[in-house]
Amino acid sequence: MKAILCSQYCGPDDLVLSEVPDPVPAANEAVIAIKSAALNFFDLLMIQGKYQIKPPFPFSPAAEVAGVIESVGAGVTDLKVGDRVVASCGHNGAREKIALPANSIVRIPDNLDFDRAAGIIIIYGTALHALEDRASLKPGETMAVLGAAGGTGLAACELGKLMGLKVIACASSDEKLEFARQHGAELGLNYARDDLKEGLRKLTGGKGVDIIFDPVGGSYAEASLRSIAWEGRFLVIGFAAGDIPKMPLNLALLKGCDIRGVFWGHWARLNPEKNRANLEKLVKWTAEGKISSHVDRTFPLAQTADALKVLAGRKAMGKVILHP
Repeated sequence: MKAILCSQYCGPDDLVLSEVPDPVPAANEAVIAIKSAALNFFDLLMIQGKYQIKPPFPFSPAAEVAGVIESVGAGVTDLKVGDRVVASCGHNGAREKIALPANSIVRIPDNLDFDRAAGIIIIYGTALHALEDRASLKPGETMAVLGAAGGTGLAACELGKLMGLKVIACASSDEKLEFARQHGAELGLNYARDDLKEGLRKLTGGKGVDIIFDPVGGSYAEASLRSIAWEGRFLVIGFAAGDIPKMPLNLALLKGCDIRGVFWGHWARLNPEKNRANLEKLVKWTAEGKISSHVDRTFPLAQTADALKVLAGRKAMGKVILHP
């Protein structure tokens, strides 16, 4: 089968389309013939050796896959050949087939296409965990979402609205803000043009924002923290800007606020049953149209480098999908 391989830490252009052996399912595993594989910003970091998870070489990027069960190993009773499914794999999704533990695979309904299904797991899983388990939210509170038109930001906008929050989208262009408004945001702030701290204070009538959802980091993190309300919650999601900010801890003291880490991957490993229930719920919501799992664009497997460059340039509004 064909696979995109990273054999040493490199940039997107150094990835190689190769032939590798087809996987064979071990006991309690199933092989998925991949129809769609979703990319995330951390794929760029992973191939460069800058991510906290470092798979052994050679590996493929892409941590989410959707497709059809091709074969099952001994002991697998709840999946059968031909089932339409979705799964999180951590890495190795940019290939034609993958063997995964059967208990990590979830069936999807016929009315949910593979592209949208592949994009559900990580961004919506992260946003749902952040809001349900880490944000201590109350309906009617305000939430500022940085990078609101990107994958995780868009998921936060949609789920925030579903959970009764007043969502303020923060992004680097009016086009991105309009897109976020179409997906749950009530208000918008262009931080490439307007001061983020003062803008958020103004949009909240001087009170400040109750929840800050930050997958961006960099200079925007401290500016947004300075706009947080008393006893607000700052959710650390990631660092798409590249720089990990060093926050002045006196701000946490003066604002009585919390800075809370959101590491969905580790939480999911520690809470597999709850994570699976979340994924099944998100699949259902997507099939029902309650969340969009919006696909920005798709690429054939051979153009994985081009797909990763879209993420690197922060050009995607929604998910970037590979077609093996």
